[in-house]
Amino acid sequence: MFEQVIGQKDAQARLLQMEQEQRLPHALMLCGPTGCGKMALAMGFARHLLTANSQQPTANTEAMLAKWEHPDLHFTYPTIKLSSMSTDHKPVSDDFAKEWHELIMAGPYFTMNEWLEMMGGENQQAIITAGESDALTRKLSLKSSQGGYKVSLIWLPERMNIECANKILKLLEEPPQQTIFLLVCEEPERLLETIRSRVQRIDIKRLEEADIRQALMDRRGLTEENARRVARMANGSWLKAIELLSVDSENELFLDMYQTLMRLAYMRKVKELKTWSERMAGMGREKQKRFLDYFLRLTRENFVYNFQNPELCYMSQREEDFAKNFARFINEANVIPISDLANLAIRDISQNANGKIVFFDFALQMIVLLIQK
Repeated sequence: MFEQVIGQKDAQARLLQMEQEQRLPHALMLCGPTGCGKMALAMGFARHLLTANSQQPTANTEAMLAKWEHPDLHFTYPTIKLSSMSTDHKPVSDDFAKEWHELIMAGPYFTMNEWLEMMGGENQQAIITAGESDALTRKLSLKSSQGGYKVSLIWLPERMNIECANKILKLLEEPPQQTIFLLVCEEPERLLETIRSRVQRIDIKRLEEADIRQALMDRRGLTEENARRVARMANGSWLKAIELLSVDSENELFLDMYQTLMRLAYMRKVKELKTWSERMAGMGREKQKRFLDYFLRLTRENFVYNFQNPELCYMSQREEDFAKNFARFINEANVIPISDLANLAIRDISQNANGKIVFFDFALQMIVLLIQK
């Protein structure tokens, strides 16, 4: 059931043990960083629950689950508002069922950016609406078609708006008969405390470097040396490992933007920094946040590079070539203020602040921070 899961043997064993010992709560929340495999675990466990508890022939159940089209498995995920939708329509998962099916059939490891592209809304913020909670309530009120569990798998519940969250809370407080909720969460602190108190949380760790290395050799055909290098830089994320294999990785763009920002800030070229900020503002909000995450990582790596210990650095060859001359500008005096500045920008972008203002202010403050000794 967990064939597509990379590593995470302890988590798999814990899930199966709870079910076998009849200690399975009605709501589980798998929490962990991007790329650790929590969605793969949830899908694998859902498959196990529906197969092991079905009153129908096993072959029929497995055939449906091979296509992820089981009538007792209900996926909930963030959606966007398309221009073709009526003004009063609240988008629901069923509006994008075809795109979702195509995404998960390709595998259980994917990003929000990939999902936004599938929906055709790269520049939008995807949320789970109150319309979705109403639709889910109707679905779960029906009797199990196969005589076993009904499984509600919610991807990124932290993206529920407040109206939806309150309605889901009622479902969790009074769960429909034979229903198991599996929540797959990256930012549990964004969920209502009352929801967090109604679920049993399982924290999923970052992947072991050895598990990523082996998967790269088995699934991607890498040599052991190349797999070792990529696995080390992946920092426990299979998605990061796959991204590093991509020739067209947006990290190349992000490195260019990082280099440009630092060069212009050091030279105090305000006019050019304004142009840089306008270019950043032209990216979608999700991409802007990914750049800021990249900014934080590369700033941290440049600071660590100063200690001259290769075992502590996790950079590509091109990033390391840049660090040879730049790293000395990231020091004890400015590394924390620079990181705080980036985290503040992430918060502002998440709250729909004006991108031009956020990034121009960000760039101007970098002028001051880079000269701190």
